[in-house]
Amino acid sequence: MTPKVARFLADHQPATPCLVLDVDRVESNFRALRVALPLARIYYAVKANPAAPILQRLVGLGSSFDAASAEEIDACLEAGAQPARVSFGNTIKKVSAIRRAFAAGVRLFAFDSDEELDKLAAHAPGARVYCRILVENTGADWPLSRKFGTTLEHARALMIRAGELGLDPYGLSFHVGSQQTDTTSYEAAIGRVAMLFTDLKDAGVNLRMCNLGGGFPTSYRDDVPGIDRFGSAIMGAMTQHFGNALPEMLIEPGRFLVADAGVVRSEVVLVSRRGTDPVRWVYLDIGRFGGLAETEGEAIKYRIATPHDGGETGPVAIAGPTCDGADILYEKSNYRLPVALCCGDQVDLLSTGAYVTTYASQRFNGFAPLAEHYI
Repeated sequence: MTPKVARFLADHQPATPCLVLDVDRVESNFRALRVALPLARIYYAVKANPAAPILQRLVGLGSSFDAASAEEIDACLEAGAQPARVSFGNTIKKVSAIRRAFAAGVRLFAFDSDEELDKLAAHAPGARVYCRILVENTGADWPLSRKFGTTLEHARALMIRAGELGLDPYGLSFHVGSQQTDTTSYEAAIGRVAMLFTDLKDAGVNLRMCNLGGGFPTSYRDDVPGIDRFGSAIMGAMTQHFGNALPEMLIEPGRFLVADAGVVRSEVVLVSRRGTDPVRWVYLDIGRFGGLAETEGEAIKYRIATPHDGGETGPVAIAGPTCDGADILYEKSNYRLPVALCCGDQVDLLSTGAYVTTYASQRFNGFAPLAEHYI
């Protein structure tokens, strides 16, 4: 929690559940990433948190943007971004969305299939396109590999065909998974891309860009490698495989830029025991349907601060307030909270600036989405 967020919570005592996010921390994270990877152009993954104050700050810093929908593109343009700085990075797009983006001036599009390539050729003629390849997501707390990307062989055929269809076969991309904690995943993926780069250049395709995706981690319950280590690993691999002929480099950070800038404040609704079971059930006024969807499978493990920290603790299961049996955050991850914790206490879930507000359901069980405060 940044001092700025702590002061806001103390001074304003906002109703819960709510997110309070320090936009200055987003800026400092952006600057740190630019130092770690100075040759890469930063395309903020808007889906992590599309709030206007974040987009406006990043526009002022010279960021570009990775958008997943026409609506996200509109949000970037409304925040002051130029269309040339926006990439339509979703490989699954409606024809209407492609047309809308192209009409707005966007000229950079992702794809990973023949069908998507045909749509781009028909509705975004002459656009720059890049093909997403499949890579391993080992080391990622939130893997992405099953839904997106294609094989090296198929990507080769697609990129050759892109040129034949009148598109500009601009580059290749990959994503090693969100909350990636293993730097070697980037190194292995870069090696795969480099092989295809060489093969396509030999086939006469004028590739110029390598999109390294996102995945850079933030610290939750466990420590993670610093961004400088990822920068060193990535640049080492790029130099090893491309030598002095480095392509343009794009990166698409989301979580790294905004996660640790935000804190969710929540109220304890109930603390109960079931018979003689030593595990207490702690129910909060926010759960999986309130925005904490990344606790599915207990994948993302948020740190939780309470007013009783430092006192005796005991094992707990942590759940949300809805009448749905799936609304359980943590039952198997060995969370321990103070024994003194009780109904009415306010607790803080740390590093919740990413993938929370937009995951919140629209009044499931009648609960309103959490409030948002950007400071």
